[in-house]
Amino acid sequence: QVQLVESGGGSVQAGGSLRLSCSASGYTYSTKRMGWFRQAPGKEREGAAAIYRRGSSTRYDDSVKGRFTISQDNAMNTVYLQMNSLKPEDTAMYYCVAAVGPLGGFSWSDFGLWGQGTQVSVSS
Repeated sequence: QVQLVESGGGSVQAGGSLRLSCSASGYTYSTKRMGWFRQAPGKEREGAAAIYRRGSSTRYDDSVKGRFTISQDNAMNTVYLQMNSLKPEDTAMYYCVAAVGPLGGFSWSDFGLWGQGTQVSVSS
């Protein structure tokens, strides 16, 4: 199994920045993609950013493009989410996620492994 542990959440004013980290342990060799989902109060979970473990190709939801950057350190089995120009609507619980193979074309529904989440709150 793969365990995912997030860190780096917190409270920030609009326009500020935060960096989330996700440390993966266990059978990490089985993960093909990693990413971040978020869930705002009263809303469904949505994919925000994802990265391919090999090649580092990335995917972003339109709502975060140009503001969020996902990156990884494969040697440390860590994935990061740099969040800039934060808005109050970015307030949510952020979850680190992983997808194990085999996989076809990219789909947010491929992510079946979840961390416990870290809260991000953005005030206006």
